[in-house]
Amino acid sequence: MTEAELAAEFDRWERKESALMRVLPYFVLAVGTLISLLQPLWHVAVNEPLVVGLALLALVWVTWFFTLHPGWRDRRGLMGVYYVGLLVIAAALIVASPWYGIFAFVGYPHAFECLHGRWRYAGVAATAFLSATSQIGGFVNVTRETWWAWLFLVLFNMLVAGAFSYFSEMTNERNLKQKQALVELGEANRKLEAALEENAGLHAQLLAQAREAGVLDERQRMAREIHDTLAQGLAGIITQLAAAEQAGEPAERRRHVGNASALARESLAEARRSVHAVEPAALAEARLPEALGEVTRRWSVVHDVPAVLTTTGDARPMHPDVEVTLLRTAQEALANVAKHARAGRVGLTLSYMEDLVTLDVRDDGVGFEPNVKRANGSVNGGFGLTGMRQRVQRLAGRLEIESEPGAGTAVSASVPAIPAGGTA
Repeated sequence: MTEAELAAEFDRWERKESALMRVLPYFVLAVGTLISLLQPLWHVAVNEPLVVGLALLALVWVTWFFTLHPGWRDRRGLMGVYYVGLLVIAAALIVASPWYGIFAFVGYPHAFECLHGRWRYAGVAATAFLSATSQIGGFVNVTRETWWAWLFLVLFNMLVAGAFSYFSEMTNERNLKQKQALVELGEANRKLEAALEENAGLHAQLLAQAREAGVLDERQRMAREIHDTLAQGLAGIITQLAAAEQAGEPAERRRHVGNASALARESLAEARRSVHAVEPAALAEARLPEALGEVTRRWSVVHDVPAVLTTTGDARPMHPDVEVTLLRTAQEALANVAKHARAGRVGLTLSYMEDLVTLDVRDDGVGFEPNVKRANGSVNGGFGLTGMRQRVQRLAGRLEIESEPGAGTAVSASVPAIPAGGTA
């Protein structure tokens, strides 16, 4: 059963019990009165007017205080008066006819309906006293010879009634706690359902944001790859073809055209690798120092500018993302040197430290003012520098650029030394 069904079952039992408590006083009063009025048939004298009068008084007393005004049960003083009056009337009825001990039984449940705390057990004890008196035949039968039997009945009734009252009270408290627990459980389930609905909405929102972030990240990745492969390759091809047009010697012209062809093939291969998110060709069969050395050598040949790579520290395999980031940083830095620096020489330093791997690219070119606002509104340079920053920051690294007009430029990228097989 669900908590709602259990709570409904508790309510049905409470309604049945409440209906029984409303009917019980009238039923036992009617039974006691009927038996008392039939006593003359068995040659037992009964004061019929007194019996009827007391029965009517009991009827009015219970109806007015208990049945017609259920809201009065929270008023302790008034209910105390009602209960004392109920026992006095029951005692008077027992004096008139011992059979009204049946009506005195009402004192047990009404003690818990109308009294509070220890007064409940005082009411149970008083009711047991009246019940024992009716069982011995009334007060007139309590004599020197029978007082011990009467006392035994009083104690027995008190013991039995007290035990039943105690267990009944424990049962009622347990039922009340169970009902409260069911109410709390139902409320908790409602809150849980609301939280689940809210979480479902948040989950859908997070999925949408994750898709958007994934799309944006992929766009940025493709933009960086296109810039680092196609854009740089095309710029190099244009430069070599322009140089070939201006070359006077056929050998010089063939050299520039050959460089342009080689750049075109390399750019095409890198573009295909970028589409499939494969590591750059330079890293496919070599580690980072060898790949950087080859990139440096080819760049020096193509642009006819001396460039030297120096490796320090314990050169060891790094996570592919670390090596790709540093390789692309070197390519972008060299491309910027070729386009803007008019440098006479370039030096690259790859340093392996315990926690970091750094790459420094320095040139002796014309330099620039890093903090001057560009035409595109950025103070960090064009897309090339932005792409470098994004790559390095994606690995929780740092990119620093130092330059000033006439003093060359230094680009320094530092990333965590994540070993091969580690988590980037």
